[in-house]
Amino acid sequence: MQNTIGVIGGSGLYEIEGLSEIKEVRQKTPFGEPSDAYITGFLGDVKMVFLPRHGRGHKLLPSEVPYRANIYGMKQMGVQRIISVSAVGSMKEQIVPGHIVVPDQFFDRTQGKRASSFFGSGVVGHVQFADPVCPDMVDILFNAAQRSGAATHKGGTYLCIEGPNFSTRAESNIYRNWGVDVIGMTNIPEARLAREAEICYGTLALATDYDCWHDDHDDVSVDAVLAIIKKNVAMARNIIKESVEQLKKSAKCSCSEALKYAIMTDPSLIPAQTRRDLEPIIGKYLADR
Repeated sequence: MQNTIGVIGGSGLYEIEGLSEIKEVRQKTPFGEPSDAYITGFLGDVKMVFLPRHGRGHKLLPSEVPYRANIYGMKQMGVQRIISVSAVGSMKEQIVPGHIVVPDQFFDRTQGKRASSFFGSGVVGHVQFADPVCPDMVDILFNAAQRSGAATHKGGTYLCIEGPNFSTRAESNIYRNWGVDVIGMTNIPEARLAREAEICYGTLALATDYDCWHDDHDDVSVDAVLAIIKKNVAMARNIIKESVEQLKKSAKCSCSEALKYAIMTDPSLIPAQTRRDLEPIIGKYLADR
């Protein structure tokens, strides 16, 4: 079966160019409304589902994004792989603003304001998250970025902070001492939820500036950052186009069975409403139980 590819767009990426047979789909979920309508269509012969993370017009703060509804809606629409596009700050000198990073690790510094699991309400699940990014996605996105001519870094740690404020200099320097590569505000709990939904997940992190640790930080204008975002988004669109041909035919990986040993609750004790709500996610594991 050919993969359906989802794209969640961050700052500056509010649509995918070149789609045919475009439709706008509004989904209802047990976790509320997603950030916006999903845009579906075909890129060549590849089925695509696009969602602007912050809503069209960038209306939602990072902590206001309905992450559970967004990922649940992707699952409802048959998405098997998600490309997350995110603007980030660089925490290393060699990651120059304008470069792209394909991280393979996350560090969570959010503050508990975001619902980060589909489990609860009578069902307990513990999902392995040691390697939070699908390694197949890392390889495919990195290779696609190189073919697109982007200066790209493979692997690294994305530190996710609560926001909407940026870091203090003290925080930024401590984070650098931890060895993180980029800093952003949105990929957690998005990546956690994708794993629970058994959807492969990979990030294109678009470095827009050095965080405030850098000597040049105060000399960077808003116009300069916006120009980098515009350039990065154009490159991200090219990378997405380059990657979908590989993604559509990539083999099934362990992400698609992330819940195989995760559900701890006796199925007979799971409330009926919870079973109905989570049917797209846990239904296949409860069918005969």
